[in-house]
Amino acid sequence: MDSFNIEQLETIPKNLQELVDSNLKEINTLLDIKSKDYNNFVLPYQLLNEKLDVFITPSFHLDSVCNSELTQEVYSKCLPILSEYGTWLGQNEELFSAFKEIDTSKLTDAQIKVCENEIRDFSLSGCGLDDTKKYRLKELSLSLSELSKEFSQNLLDATNDFEMIIDNKDDIKEIPESDLSSAIFTDDNGIEKWKFTLQMPSYLSYITYGTSREKREEIYKAYTSRAPQNANIIDNILKQKNEKSKLLGFDNYSQYSLSTKMASCESDVITFLNDLSKKAKIKADDELNEVKELALELDGIIDLNSFDLAYYSEKLKKAKYDIDEEVYRPYFESNKVLDGLFEFLYKLLNIKFVKIDVKTWHEKAIAYDIYENNIKKSRIYIDLEARKEKRGGAWMNNWHTRYLNNGEVNLPTAYIVCNFPASTSTQPSLLRHSDVVTLFHEMGHALHHLLSNIDEPFVSGINGVAWDVVEFPSQFLEYFSYDKDVLKMFAKHYQTDEIISDDMCDKLIRARNFQSSLATLRQVEFALFDFKLHQKIYQGEEVQSLLDAIRDDIAVMIPPGYNKFQNGFAHIFGGGYAAGYYSYKWAEVLSADAFYLFIENGTFNEELSLKYKDLILGKGGSVDMNDLYFQLANRKPDVTSLLKMDGII
Repeated sequence: MDSFNIEQLETIPKNLQELVDSNLKEINTLLDIKSKDYNNFVLPYQLLNEKLDVFITPSFHLDSVCNSELTQEVYSKCLPILSEYGTWLGQNEELFSAFKEIDTSKLTDAQIKVCENEIRDFSLSGCGLDDTKKYRLKELSLSLSELSKEFSQNLLDATNDFEMIIDNKDDIKEIPESDLSSAIFTDDNGIEKWKFTLQMPSYLSYITYGTSREKREEIYKAYTSRAPQNANIIDNILKQKNEKSKLLGFDNYSQYSLSTKMASCESDVITFLNDLSKKAKIKADDELNEVKELALELDGIIDLNSFDLAYYSEKLKKAKYDIDEEVYRPYFESNKVLDGLFEFLYKLLNIKFVKIDVKTWHEKAIAYDIYENNIKKSRIYIDLEARKEKRGGAWMNNWHTRYLNNGEVNLPTAYIVCNFPASTSTQPSLLRHSDVVTLFHEMGHALHHLLSNIDEPFVSGINGVAWDVVEFPSQFLEYFSYDKDVLKMFAKHYQTDEIISDDMCDKLIRARNFQSSLATLRQVEFALFDFKLHQKIYQGEEVQSLLDAIRDDIAVMIPPGYNKFQNGFAHIFGGGYAAGYYSYKWAEVLSADAFYLFIENGTFNEELSLKYKDLILGKGGSVDMNDLYFQLANRKPDVTSLLKMDGII
């Protein structure tokens, strides 16, 4: 298991090219084998690609967590090398033929799945097309990678470029002290002022607690109109993805996307999302009207706007449930939450986290080895606090994969990265409960990769898992962050060590579905926009017109015209969710249904926990999730569980 090494970053492109050249030679040697089988051809082929992933992942990871001109330069130089290599692999007719000729009659289910997936992916990469179309696919792959990177970099730069300086104490009088301590500074004249940025903890602080409506709109407008240059990038991405789909024989990119997912056809996705919106909209109207009534009552606001919603929703939440985030934050100190999460996972899954002293990319990043029955299973790196050079949001990324080679197990590793409030010299990192939910979510992703028992790298962990069900384990785990017994494992006051009270837990649990219908509509809005956007070519103002039409149909609050949400929609334009954002809700059906299984049978039901660990987490991508879920529950998942979980019914 490698340690994280960031030395001599500038040599990475050269070393990558050497590794790619070596891989090419070894693959050609594999192709010369006369009688190819799984052991002499398929497994070595997987290991070559795993070796490449292990080498390059830390460099790309650094660009996300310690972004600098050097990391950007390294990324830009590596991208064409990988694109060229990936295209050569994907369009190699000899490899395609070799996989089709492998005798699978005596292989394990996981090995058969590897071969099936590879044959499918070779087809999706252009095998079987003429040379002209293959070359065009190659150009498109490189261009799309570069456009995606440019989109993300523009967003990061725009986020870092904005500052809102406040010198009037009345404008910040409701801001929690813990947030003010991060915002306060003294200007050149020795005058005390406060700075708010578009970094998520800072942005959320002002949009939720900022007294000045004018300032709330200022920071909201800055956030929702970031990176206008991304509009042109979106046009290019959409054109090129559509062209790529047509070259491969699909009608559009959404259809192409579904070829590797659990959902069977476009109409299934649209119908699923529309049905959810219809069920949520009536209650969402009621939820919004509650906020409007409070804003009118408190401040005479008759034209409630998007930049008011979080502010008055927080007041409504406090009035209805007596929930004050600031009262809770001292109970959610980052290290205590992490330790409590580990304790919970030991009780649920019988795994232990042991902190280790290894090199990481930042002093705030820490590493743990994970043990099961005193046997080391994997390693996880965790980096929780926000910093200027870190990409926004939260994510899990896999590094090493679990596999078997010559009787020896290669152990998996993964990263969890978040952007929680930063600690200072006088105060530790104190989380909102929403941050706690995020941590549980990303840990669910990580465990899906780290607890794999599969021997074949291409279907081990999250590898080979259909994109629209990959969110299942993460959403499943986050539900436990509202369980009272689980909360008491980590919700301890950072100064007094007092355990959170039953009353506080009950309020938090009751408030879980506060505005859940509004949240559901928001997710459906994003998902419908994403999926429909990829069903034909939209350009320029057509992109905004599509979003407007969807909002007119399902939204209960229309944002201001300057809101250009699409220019910051990194999930689909800077990440891997294009024509797949619906998967969050699709997977929630599985996660909610599985959670109710545990509620009905007992949270720490040993037999059920073992089945979940062995089937859902342990099988990785070696078996279709439809089949795995049926084995877990002895029935198909029921969408009613999700509607109950969200309080919609």
